Amino acid sequence: MRWKRKAVAVAGAALLATGLGACSAGGEAADGQVTLTYWKLADTNDASKQAWEETLAGFEKEHPDIKIEVEERSTDGHKEALRTSLGTSAAPDVYWSWAGPGIGGEYVQGGASLDLEKYYEKYGWEDRFSDVGMASVTQYGGYDGVPNGQAGAAVFYNKDLFAQAGITAPPTTYDELVEAADKLVAAGITPIEFGGTVNWHLMRLLDNILMTECGSDTFRELITAEADWSSEPCVEAAFDEFHTWTQEYLVDGWASMSDSEANALFFSGDAAMVIEGNWFDNVLRSNDVDTSTIGVFLFPTGTGELYGDTSNVYVSAGTKHPDEAALFLDYLTSEEPQKINLELVGARPVNTAVTVDPSTQDSLDQQWNPLFDEATGLYYFNDQGMSLAMTTEYWRIQNLVATDQLDPSEAGSEMQKFIDNQ
Repeated sequence: MRWKRKAVAVAGAALLATGLGACSAGGEAADGQVTLTYWKLADTNDASKQAWEETLAGFEKEHPDIKIEVEERSTDGHKEALRTSLGTSAAPDVYWSWAGPGIGGEYVQGGASLDLEKYYEKYGWEDRFSDVGMASVTQYGGYDGVPNGQAGAAVFYNKDLFAQAGITAPPTTYDELVEAADKLVAAGITPIEFGGTVNWHLMRLLDNILMTECGSDTFRELITAEADWSSEPCVEAAFDEFHTWTQEYLVDGWASMSDSEANALFFSGDAAMVIEGNWFDNVLRSNDVDTSTIGVFLFPTGTGELYGDTSNVYVSAGTKHPDEAALFLDYLTSEEPQKINLELVGARPVNTAVTVDPSTQDSLDQQWNPLFDEATGLYYFNDQGMSLAMTTEYWRIQNLVATDQLDPSEAGSEMQKFIDNQ
């Protein structure tokens, strides 16, 4: 059943329009041209910027009566802008967001997203997208947004550094991964890098260890608060393993680094591994990394599932131009823009009519094909699978354990105490 709509976007949050007054939804000019405001993540490399510029130009050429006014922000800036504007007069007409319950779902459940069911019928969108894409749209009971992407995250590794440490093949089990980390340490090589100033970067390590120790079913019950964090033995085992990684295998000074500062160590060959998404292929190329020296493998959780997320483009519930916004979404998911993103960025198309041709991919991009194709399921980044409040507490406990301020044996009880008090 669809959650009851509310007048504000995020239940229980103070939605502040201060500082966003200039970002109000689009309107109609004297010449009849409609302006739609669209908020998205800032492009981080030339290829993605070019893909977006070509897509935007194509839409405005096809629809000269509609102008798209774009605002771009960093990851955390985008989250904050959405949380403080959706449901107010400062909201954009259209916005990009991760689709998981802890981020995009929060906006949907708060009434910030327009149900697009009539546009799905009008344009036949349901036939355009895969089952995974449609699941991201209908998971809250309506038709919210259109699929924009499915990202996978895995372990990138430096083949040369692995060879120097005597590692002859990527790990296929968690024990083999730990063994590889020990070999890297013995060879004087930093096994893995993360930036500690952004909670979501280090979270990727904890998420994967939690999935490894608990398995798919218990993992999902924990992040949805259906299982008791204090009584599941796998929780203590996961935090204990996580603590070991933070004390023995991370790059020195990780806690004071941003994700970009830490990733620079991977670019330069000063760290052997990092957990990143398939978007990272293009980041590596833009930083002049020879991608033939880089490999990628799934974190060996033993579940066969792919770690990652889905993202959608949504129409704000308060837009004055829903028909024009739907035209924009229809174009974004049509074949030509999807081909542009595939060719320039390597993004996997959400339109099932557009297929990936391995002969056009470089060696690193090709490594992702079996990871997507053979995955038995998808488990979200935990800041997207959990509620915002639960994510915040998860990060607090994560950071305390990582910095040796909380014993791993107490982490589960701390988490459960927070849940019980909600």
